[in-house]
Amino acid sequence: MSQKPPPKQFIKTPIKGTKSTILVSSAKGGVGKSTVAVNLAFALKKLGLKIGILDADVYGPSLPKLLNLKEKPKSEDNRSIIPIEKFGAQCMSMGLLIDEQTPMMWRGPMVISAIKTMTQKVLWKDRDIIIIDMPPGTGDTQLTFAQEVKVDGAIIISTPQGLALLDVKRGIQMFDKTGIKILGLIDNMSYFKGDDGKKYKIFGDSGVEKTAKEFNKEFLGYLPLHQDLRRSADKGEPLTHVDPNHEVSLLFKNIAEKIKSSLN
Repeated sequence: MSQKPPPKQFIKTPIKGTKSTILVSSAKGGVGKSTVAVNLAFALKKLGLKIGILDADVYGPSLPKLLNLKEKPKSEDNRSIIPIEKFGAQCMSMGLLIDEQTPMMWRGPMVISAIKTMTQKVLWKDRDIIIIDMPPGTGDTQLTFAQEVKVDGAIIISTPQGLALLDVKRGIQMFDKTGIKILGLIDNMSYFKGDDGKKYKIFGDSGVEKTAKEFNKEFLGYLPLHQDLRRSADKGEPLTHVDPNHEVSLLFKNIAEKIKSSLN
């Protein structure tokens, strides 16, 4: 009886110039992952960490809008890329290299090549943490990071709606199968606080926390639907940076403290 061959061992390379690499994933699109990723990055910065932000969503990059980035990255040797700096963070996105309205009609190999460029040829410098804003799904980008990049942990963002949680469960199993530690789950758009002070749970109640318990993962916290968070995103000024004492920023701070502790 023949034995199965051992699983292929991938050589995982750290992102140069960074100490820790954190993936922010959602599995499902439209749950506010990119806004959470950027505000979480600046909440970590407020805790004294030097941060980098990499927008790994080749097809739908959000970072240029979320930070109002207009400048094109430069290269001194035509091989490496110098990240753009904004609010003390080093930033990179495919959206900085192409016109804003240009559709990325790329097949898988081109996406993989773009991810390798942004993880291997960007000159990140002296960063404590690099936050990777992942695209939705469990496709080429996710597998490239899982197989080739040394990742210190993943954070999963979801609304509490059952439809979104179906994909979250797939995402959890993907990270478990690829050996990437899940640092925790965040319940985004968990409620809207009306003028009457009541919390209206539009997308359901505690779905993400229940999913975290189901899979024995840490639950990191709840984030509300809040127009100040939306306004700051549209302006390209993260709320956790411009107003760190805002009630929503303080929720991000609590989550950031948990993440920082998990990396120590």
